[in-house]
Amino acid sequence: MASKTNPIAFLQQVRSEASKVTWPSRRETTISTVMVFVMVFLAAIFFFAADQLMGWLIGLILNVGA
Repeated sequence: MASKTNPIAFLQQVRSEASKVTWPSRRETTISTVMVFVMVFLAAIFFFAADQLMGWLIGLILNVGA
């Protein structure tokens, strides 16, 4: 069974661990955010084009029998 830690000791441990974290700079955060938006935009274009192509091909196949 785990030992109980009092809330004050727990918060001190959390603060100690948080101080060890290497936080990104504002510039790194901005660059990462822009990269995410660019990749989402490119993925949206790709999936839109793939959807249009598949829709056109399915329409072509289904209209052959008509």
